[in-house]
Amino acid sequence: MNNCYQEFPTHKIGCIQSHGILLVLKEPELIILQASQNTDAHLGISCNELLGKRLNIIIDENQITKVIRYLETKDFQGVDCLELSGVNRNNEKLFYIGNFYRHDQVLFLELEKYLPQEEVSLIHFYQASEFSISQINNNLDLEKLCQISAQEIRKLSGFDRVMIYQFDQDWHGKVIAESKIDDIESYLGLHFPAGDIPPLARHLFSLQPLRFIPDVNYQSVEFLPNNNPVTQEALDLSYSILRGVAPIHLEYLQNMGIAGSMTISLVKNNQLWGLIACHNKTPKFVSVGVRMACKLFSKVLTLELTNLIENKDFRYKLQIQSKEKKLVESISKQDNFPQNIIEHKSDLLNLFDAQGLGIYVGDTYNTIGDCPNQEQVIELIKWIEDSNSEPIFYTNQLSSIYPKAKVYKTIASGVLVMKLSNNPWQYILWFRPEEKQVVNWAGSPNELVYIDKNQKLHPRNSFTQWKEIVDAKSLPWQKIEIQTALQLRKSILEIGFKQMNKLTKLNDELQQKNQDLDAFAYIASHDLKEPLRGIYNYANFLLEDYSDRLDEDGLYQLETLVRLSKKMGNLLDSLLEYSRLGRADFSYEEVDLNEVIEQVLDMVKGRWEENSVTLNIPRPLPIIKADSARLHDLYMNLISNSIKYNDKEKKVIEVGYLNKEEMLSQFSYEKVHDLNHTQLIFYVRDNGIGISPEHENKIFQIFKRLHPPETYGGGTGIGLTIVQKIIERHGGKIWIDSIVDQGTTFYFTLA
Repeated sequence: MNNCYQEFPTHKIGCIQSHGILLVLKEPELIILQASQNTDAHLGISCNELLGKRLNIIIDENQITKVIRYLETKDFQGVDCLELSGVNRNNEKLFYIGNFYRHDQVLFLELEKYLPQEEVSLIHFYQASEFSISQINNNLDLEKLCQISAQEIRKLSGFDRVMIYQFDQDWHGKVIAESKIDDIESYLGLHFPAGDIPPLARHLFSLQPLRFIPDVNYQSVEFLPNNNPVTQEALDLSYSILRGVAPIHLEYLQNMGIAGSMTISLVKNNQLWGLIACHNKTPKFVSVGVRMACKLFSKVLTLELTNLIENKDFRYKLQIQSKEKKLVESISKQDNFPQNIIEHKSDLLNLFDAQGLGIYVGDTYNTIGDCPNQEQVIELIKWIEDSNSEPIFYTNQLSSIYPKAKVYKTIASGVLVMKLSNNPWQYILWFRPEEKQVVNWAGSPNELVYIDKNQKLHPRNSFTQWKEIVDAKSLPWQKIEIQTALQLRKSILEIGFKQMNKLTKLNDELQQKNQDLDAFAYIASHDLKEPLRGIYNYANFLLEDYSDRLDEDGLYQLETLVRLSKKMGNLLDSLLEYSRLGRADFSYEEVDLNEVIEQVLDMVKGRWEENSVTLNIPRPLPIIKADSARLHDLYMNLISNSIKYNDKEKKVIEVGYLNKEEMLSQFSYEKVHDLNHTQLIFYVRDNGIGISPEHENKIFQIFKRLHPPETYGGGTGIGLTIVQKIIERHGGKIWIDSIVDQGTTFYFTLA
């Protein structure tokens, strides 16, 4: 149905078809509360006469006793095909087939008159059913099984055309089997849009598996009273066999050239799988016995279908689970968890029926097969994070919900995304290509209904084959694939947690060793300073008191001793400072960074003026919560280095920060994401000598110098190590952006 029109409430249509009668009873007395207004034609008693009377007015008392036994059964869900008899006013014996069920707070009884001699005898019923059922067996594939079933149902029922109709995941239907007479149109292979059988109709098919309309031109029969006397609302006929037919469906059948129909539901695992649709060009009354034979056959067919599909699924399940098990075993044997996943990308790709696999770990993107590029995957991951909270995301029509995917629909119309971690980003993505296909519809799927000049709703009147080319759609992801993906994710996370626990233990041990090393470094550097000071002082005394007695070589050696002891003292001072950082408690308070920079400038004033340095602060720096003394040391080291490692005639240093919006415009989304949603990024930028890419990871190593000791004023090689330690103690991160001969920017955060 078009979305602008509400589906007709067929379950509360307020009438039944005329080939039977319906009575609404009150328990336990079995008093008739409501009746269809055709009882006179069927029973010879008007419905007015029936209201308020016990059921024994039309049913023999001994049979009433049998009915009560059924009703008193604890697991009573309903009973159909119950043979009942009675006598009318003319003392004529009447025979009925009764259908009892409880619903809508009342007891329903539907009766159809029959003559025993006209019904299918038990032996004939058995022979016909047994022969038809014997035609289906475990050696048939789905297509053959359904085709034979359509033929056997047509033999049993005598309809002009019998179709087996399968629903897809979007509830569109396809005719997968058909048996028909020569002079009726074939619908084999055609698709019917979901709107032809809207949600309520599908729900009713799952509740009442057999729907019989012997004559589309029947005269509908209403009730007396109109509403359910208990609920005071329209009677809910969801389980009714005789339920009236929505006018739009009657017109739909008439437009198909059909005068009589019978539909039987195929329900697999409590979900509507498909339908057996029986059509006749003329009105067609089928006896209850034949209907029951067809219904029984449909149940056997459903069991065979379930067995066939589940066996196929089970084989695929074993295959896919075997691959998953081997993959997990391989990953678990190695320690480098993220790298292990990347190394097994070929196995991951082969796990499912996919043509491409992407692994996004941190800020690296590894692929195998046909995949979108890194920028496209980053945008896709952002969209998934914003729109989906589940650990697994999948679709076989990505561009229909994410339009940006249209540009790569040929390689990734289908995607299965597994999220391992948010911070840092860890995603595994499987890609399925577009499966372009031609779909043959029974009429245009875009013209399901139309409105006439009187604003009356009508179904389409054309079922002529209508071709549609379907693109931007891949093969659907199977349920077992999603289940396996979830299990794989669980296994990978368990491996990751085990390795993380192992690393945590190692880190705890390393932390203890570092603390011991810090303590040793502190004690050693502190205790070595006194004898070193003595060496330095005595060497100076010798130079002052005995320089006139020493030759040139002796003087050189003493001067070297003074110089080296001074350098050793500087190294010990740096080592002492570094060891203090690891052991000292930080004092966090409100710190005005503008004041910190002023203090640093006072300290480096001499070098500042000597080197002709220009300082830029684009805007006032913020007030943050940190250890003031340590921030002083941090900026002192960074600004001093910016002055020292600069060979330009005009040296320029910029000190500033970026807010959240500026971060996202300057850095990648995943980089900002990796910073734990920090609100500010600070920086110190210069136009100095720069740092080559191969050295960017070395500059923070303790005592690591990139230049000879005598160049750029010397140094201990520990300044940036101290800077990194200060930032880490504040819960932040530091990184650089540098171009050789153009300058360096040190970025850092302070959590």
